Amino acid sequence: MRVPVIKTKLPGPKASELIKKDQTFVSPSYTRVYPLVVDQAEGIWVRDVDSNVFLDFTAGIAVNATGHCHPRVVSAIKNQAEQLLHMSGTDFYYTPQIALAERLAGLASVRGDRRVYFGNSGAEAVEAAFKLARWHTRRELNIAFYGAFHGRTMGALSLTASKAIQKKHYHPFVPGITHIPYAYCYRCHLNLCYPECGVACVRWIEDTLFRTNLPPEEIAAIFVEPIQGEGGYIIPPPEFHKELHKLAQKYGILYVADEVQTGMGRTGKMFGMEHFDVVPDIMSLAKGIASGMPLGAMVARSEIMDWEAGSHASTFGGNPVSCAAAMATIDLLEETLMENAKEQGELLLNGLREQQINHECMGDVRGKGLMVAVELVKDRETKEPAKDWRDSVIKNAFLKGLLLLGCGENSIRFCPALTVSPEEIDTCLTIFDEAVLESVE
Repeated sequence: MRVPVIKTKLPGPKASELIKKDQTFVSPSYTRVYPLVVDQAEGIWVRDVDSNVFLDFTAGIAVNATGHCHPRVVSAIKNQAEQLLHMSGTDFYYTPQIALAERLAGLASVRGDRRVYFGNSGAEAVEAAFKLARWHTRRELNIAFYGAFHGRTMGALSLTASKAIQKKHYHPFVPGITHIPYAYCYRCHLNLCYPECGVACVRWIEDTLFRTNLPPEEIAAIFVEPIQGEGGYIIPPPEFHKELHKLAQKYGILYVADEVQTGMGRTGKMFGMEHFDVVPDIMSLAKGIASGMPLGAMVARSEIMDWEAGSHASTFGGNPVSCAAAMATIDLLEETLMENAKEQGELLLNGLREQQINHECMGDVRGKGLMVAVELVKDRETKEPAKDWRDSVIKNAFLKGLLLLGCGENSIRFCPALTVSPEEIDTCLTIFDEAVLESVE
């Protein structure tokens, strides 16, 4: 069985030199949580410039759905690169963009006939959805959620409410956005318990928000993640999206699902909203869509995507090489990887819940497919967030050769490539258990 191999002190000598150069020439706005300088990667394994080998449970922040450098994706990229690198789908037509649009329109959980807009990232996909919602409805107000992360461009950032540092010194933002609490049952803002609460967080919107502050007939859209990503991998109760969607339909409000992190097989289904039996009006996609190539997509019902030529576009969006990578990615997802995400996700979740019995600090363990999180607390009764312990666990895991990332204030996310094997799950669990012991107890 393959295991991580740490040959040097971390960071190693080559990594240390490169980090010094980075600190001189690269923007200091990036958030590097540990000193990893990657040289090569394959599958779920990463090698740094000093030949240390790590087990990667980050997948480039849930991007490398098919693993690092999957041979079929690499082949698709090479073949397309030899034919056409760029021609701008904004001004011209070419087969890869048209073929991928047809494929996504057939896959998307969006009611009725669909059309697809292409950008380069999740933020661009959200920006497109934001603009389209205004265009189609001619309404100016929108609803988003606390804890949400929709991107860092100004429109997407206006919808975001994840960390204050992301908004510091950037005001004013796009006006007309109201943020409300997400269905975070582990930390209910109404101090109620599910299921006795009857999903009161949705009733609160109509009973309080619409009655006192926000006229629903002026709201263009509700922007919502099926499962909150950066906010903490928070899974709402099964009825949440159904009730919220009913409320949107009642007032002619568009339901926009941000599937940037939950989409493309990550949760064991092609799109996260499928777990909740809700079909959104608009959907934004990116991350795992092209196995690491830059691509974003916004999918909407044809009757909603009624904007006219010139109203929105992207020079690089729908790049032919990225589209080729996306087609190969979708093939792999449909053939085996979505099912593998479901199976291995259950194995990972069960393993973490077994560890939870022995670690008082593991307050909550939650997940769908390979979108799994552990929330660390100082005390299970008070649920006091343990951010320092969380950060220590991630650091110690890195020193042992396991790559993890945080999410929310005090949670750790597990989002490996959908190619992950049972043996790699076991290795992750063993290292994580050791890291928790060293960091907390």
